[in-house]
Amino acid sequence: MASRHQRPEATGSRPEYVVARAPDGTRVYAVGDIHGRADLLRSLHRKILDDAADAEAQRKVVVYIGDYVDRGPDSFGVVDMLIEDPLPGFERHHLKGNHEDFLLRFLDTGAHDDGTWMLNGARQTLESYGVEWSDMAYGADGLAAARQRFADFMPESHRGFFQGLELSHQEGDYLFVHAGIRPGVPLAAQREFDLMWIRDAFLDSDADHGCVVVHGHSIVPEPEVRANRIGIDTGAFHSNRLTALVVEGAERRFLHT
Repeated sequence: MASRHQRPEATGSRPEYVVARAPDGTRVYAVGDIHGRADLLRSLHRKILDDAADAEAQRKVVVYIGDYVDRGPDSFGVVDMLIEDPLPGFERHHLKGNHEDFLLRFLDTGAHDDGTWMLNGARQTLESYGVEWSDMAYGADGLAAARQRFADFMPESHRGFFQGLELSHQEGDYLFVHAGIRPGVPLAAQREFDLMWIRDAFLDSDADHGCVVVHGHSIVPEPEVRANRIGIDTGAFHSNRLTALVVEGAERRFLHT
């Protein structure tokens, strides 16, 4: 089913509803929150390659919606796959999620938000990089030791990956972000925090954003399709279901593990 969003005309006129479209000659795959499930990412990559084999579109794009790390067992494997074994023939865009924000703040400044990251999957990420739980004792000394070992064990290619993540990407009438946008605020004026962290103010809004926003961050059992947004975080780390949205022209569909 095609999506419709509203494009305002001049003040006082009736709004014009148009079908959201990807750019001509382009097929876009948007991959939801992976959260350390390298096994599911590998499986979904195979499905994407099979699906794209008969694509008439000359340009193939894959957008990863963010949250590559935490909670699942193999964050290292997810990041390494995206760097070392990318989908061949695809233009790739990797967005920054709130869990990458956690990781970078911890790695770069030692900030740990009073242990909040540790309560949201950091242990699994650090262990996947070779940092033992005994190195992660709560308290300033334990966290400082964990941070140093994490920095020592992280390959430079991984550090570059995290530091180079994008906050948003647009294809035609579709805007891809990790969490959502602040309704009523132009994209150029959006706060980084909202793009990675926003929930209710975005999820509950029926405002016309001028595009269809494709996002993750907020778990749903099935892809959530609204007039102004599409949520594709299907909780892969515990549901075993990693989702990709496929858009081409005015058509859209989903792939799942």
